[in-house]
Amino acid sequence: MRCQDLHQFGQKLVRRRLLEPAKDSESPTAPLNTLKLVAFGVASTVGVGMYILVGEVAMFIAGPAIIISFLVAAVSSVLSGLCYAEFGTRVSWTGSAYLYSYISVGELWAFVTAWNLILSYVVVTGSVARAWSITFDKGIFSSYMPYYLAKYPDFVALSLVLLLTGVLVLVARESVLVGKISTGINLLVLSFIILSGFIKGDLHNWKLTEQDYTLNTSNSGDIYSLGPLGSGGFVPFDYDGILHGAALCFYSFVGFDDIVTKGEEAPNPHRSIPISVMSTVFICFLAYFGVSATLTLMVPYYQIQPDSPFPQAFIHVGWGPAGYVVAIGILCFLLYRLQSSLFPVLQLIQEMTEDGLLFQGLARTHARTKIPIMATVSSGILAGIMALLFEFSNLVDLMSIGHLLVYSLVALFVLVLRYQPDWNLSKNEKTEDKIQMKPLVKENPLDSEPEAGSSKTFKSLWLPVSSSPTQKSTQMVYRCAFLLVLLLIVLSLILAQWPSQVFSGDPVLTTVAVLLLLFITGVTVIIWRQPQDPSPLPFRVPALPVLPLVSIFVNIYLMMQTTSGTWALFGIWNAIGFLTYFGYGIQHSLAGNNHQQPPATSHQPPASTSQTLDINIPGAESS
Repeated sequence: MRCQDLHQFGQKLVRRRLLEPAKDSESPTAPLNTLKLVAFGVASTVGVGMYILVGEVAMFIAGPAIIISFLVAAVSSVLSGLCYAEFGTRVSWTGSAYLYSYISVGELWAFVTAWNLILSYVVVTGSVARAWSITFDKGIFSSYMPYYLAKYPDFVALSLVLLLTGVLVLVARESVLVGKISTGINLLVLSFIILSGFIKGDLHNWKLTEQDYTLNTSNSGDIYSLGPLGSGGFVPFDYDGILHGAALCFYSFVGFDDIVTKGEEAPNPHRSIPISVMSTVFICFLAYFGVSATLTLMVPYYQIQPDSPFPQAFIHVGWGPAGYVVAIGILCFLLYRLQSSLFPVLQLIQEMTEDGLLFQGLARTHARTKIPIMATVSSGILAGIMALLFEFSNLVDLMSIGHLLVYSLVALFVLVLRYQPDWNLSKNEKTEDKIQMKPLVKENPLDSEPEAGSSKTFKSLWLPVSSSPTQKSTQMVYRCAFLLVLLLIVLSLILAQWPSQVFSGDPVLTTVAVLLLLFITGVTVIIWRQPQDPSPLPFRVPALPVLPLVSIFVNIYLMMQTTSGTWALFGIWNAIGFLTYFGYGIQHSLAGNNHQQPPATSHQPPASTSQTLDINIPGAESS
C-alpha cells in the first residue's frame, strides 16, 4: 500500500495541464514583426542595471574590467536565450515559462519556475524603488541636504512602492504615449552619456597605479572617500572580481525572455523569436559596454560614486549642469519602470490561482479596473518591504539568483524534451481539441521490460537499439540529465570557493575537479548517443546536449558567486514556496481533474496588463 501511495504522490508531481489552441481574440492586436519584438525586448531589458549597478560593480568588484563582466553575463544570456527560444516556439500560443513548464514537464517544476519568477519580479520592483530613492538623493540634492534618504531603512522607497501600488489598483489603464516618451528619454540620456565619454574620457584611467591612488588620496584629504585600489590597471581585482561582477551584471540582461511571451502576436514566431532574443542581448550588451566604458574612462574606478555614478561623474569632469539633467532623466525613466514592473507578477499570480496552485483569494479582482486586488496589494507590500530593508546590491543578487535558476530549469527542460517521443503538438492540433503532452517520465517506470543482462544494458548506452526515442532511452536521458546537474553543482561550488587552489595544482581539489570533468564528459556522451525525436522542430538549439549543459553550468557558476546572505534569503523564499505547494497547491490543483481544468491557452490579462506589453515599442498599437 505504501508503494502505491508513493506512486500516486509521484504522479501528482508530474501531472500536466491540458493544452488546446487559443481561440481567436475578439479584439485583434497589431502583429509584431522582428523589429518590434527587438524594440520590445530592449525596452524590457535596459533599465536600472545601466544607471546604478554599473557604479557599484566598477568601484568595488571589477574595476574597468566591468566590460568583461558584462560580456560574460551576455554570453550566459545568449545560451539561456537559445534554450528559451526552442522552449517557447514549441507552443507558440502560450504566454510564460510557467505555462510552458506546466504543459511539458509537470506541475512541480512549473510551480518552482513560477515561484522564483514571482520572487524576481517583486525584487525588481523593490530594486527600482531603491534606485529611484538613491538617484533622487545623490543625483539631485547631494549638494544641498544631508545624506539620509538612502539610509537603511529606506522609507522613501517604501512609500513610493505603496503609492504606486494604490495607483495601480485604482487606475489600471496605462498610457501608451507615456511609455514611448519614457523610452525616448532613456535613449536620449543613454546617447548623451556615451558621447560624453568619448569627449571627456581619459585612457589613463584604465592604467591606474598605486602612485595615482596616493596622489588622489592626498588631493582629496579623505581616504575614506575612495574605493579600494586592488592591483590597479584594467583588471584590479583579478578574474574573481570579473566573475563576481558578471553575477551582478546578469541582472541587467533580465527581460529578454519577455519576447518569448509574445509568440502569439508574431506572424512567424518560429523565426522571429530566436532572432529577436539574440538581437536584444547583443544590443543591450553594446549599451552596457558603452556606459561602463564611459564611466570608467571619465572617473578613476576608485573615485566612482556607487549610489549615483553618472550624475557625479559629470560633476567630476566639470559638467555639473549636465549631471543634474542626466539625474532628472534617469528619475523619469525609473519612475515609469517602477509603475510598470508589477504587471508581470500580477499576470503570473492570476494564472497560478486559476490552476489552483495559489490561494483563490489572490485572484479577487477590482469591480471597475479588473485588476486582482489582493495579488496587487500583497506584491506591492512585499516589494516595499524589500526596498525598505535591503540594500540595492542585495536585491540585485536575489533577483539574479532567482532568474538564473529559472534559466537553468529551462535549459534542462529543453535537453530532456528533445529526447522525449511525440512532443510535437502540431501533428495533432488540427484533429484534436484538447491535447496533453506525454509525461517526461512514464507514470510507472517499473513496468519496463527486464533486460537479459547487464552487458546488454551497457551496450545500449553506446549503441541504442532504436533510432527513435523509447521509454527506456527517455528514462535514461532523464536520469543522466539530473546526475549531470548534481555533478555541475559540485564542480561549480569547488571552482567558486577554491579557484586558486584548483588551478595551482592542489592535489586534492585539482584531482576532484578533473574526476568531475571526466564523469560529466562520460554522462554527456551517453546522452548524446541516445536517439532524439526525429520530428521537425520550429527552432532547434544547436550542439545538443552540449549547449544546454554549458548554459546550466554557467548559470550555476554565476549563482555560486552570490553571497551567503542571498542564498539564505533564497532558501527561505523557496521553503515558503514548497510549504505553499505541498500544503495547498497539490490538493487544489485542477490538473488532476481534467474536466474542471481550464485549457492552457494564452492568458488574456486585464486591459492594463495587456497594454503594458506594447507600450515600449515605437509604432506599436495598443492591444
